[in-house]
Amino acid sequence: MPKLCVNIDHIATLRQARKEQEPDPILAAGICELAGCQGIVAHLREDRRHIQKRDVYLLKDVIKTGLNLEMSIADSIVNIAVDLKPNCATLVPEKREEITTEGGLDVVKKKARIKEAVERLQERGIKVSLFIEPELKQIEAGKEVGAEFIELHTGRYANAQNEIRENELRNLIVAKDKAIELGLKVNAGHGLNYQNVSAVAAIADIQELNIGHSIISRAVFVGLERAVREMRELIEKSRKK
Repeated sequence: MPKLCVNIDHIATLRQARKEQEPDPILAAGICELAGCQGIVAHLREDRRHIQKRDVYLLKDVIKTGLNLEMSIADSIVNIAVDLKPNCATLVPEKREEITTEGGLDVVKKKARIKEAVERLQERGIKVSLFIEPELKQIEAGKEVGAEFIELHTGRYANAQNEIRENELRNLIVAKDKAIELGLKVNAGHGLNYQNVSAVAAIADIQELNIGHSIISRAVFVGLERAVREMRELIEKSRKK
């Protein structure tokens, strides 16, 4: 059964809307852990639109499960990660004008720069994952740059309907199988919610599902603890069918 790792970026988004002290993403991470999540995800963007540098250092000190730092390959961010030593660093594409991460990292196009970042992080004992599209050429390139993990971008699956969604689910399975064949470990995430998570959670050999927006959105109505528990229950049920 895949682990549920909760992305807390949008707790910080709400805080930064008023530039106040609350809601506190560190407190949110603790609530998520108490509710049963098995990891915390935070994206330290170059523009600091939500998570701040201080947040990731506090998270590293406070949380009990593990910190997955989503990050670009910009030198300034890699320098912070090397000092911070998160449990895992997930390299993602980043554009200033985007609302959220819009697609997977182009490992084929940026192989040299990504390989350099991977090596710097691994020298500090940090596990490295690459957030990529479920495409065989990207998976092969991910293996070539030395990453231990890939995270399959599930956005196309999440945004599709009916037969197209079934096709995208098959693409995820094919991509996962290729990654396992190459000796990579596989995570998945982006756009997963309470209506579409079960089919992805049921895919064998996926180690982690990284989910944020849908959990934080539901928490507005039912509370963060319940929102996390409900998502974890869906993941658990998907493997019992």
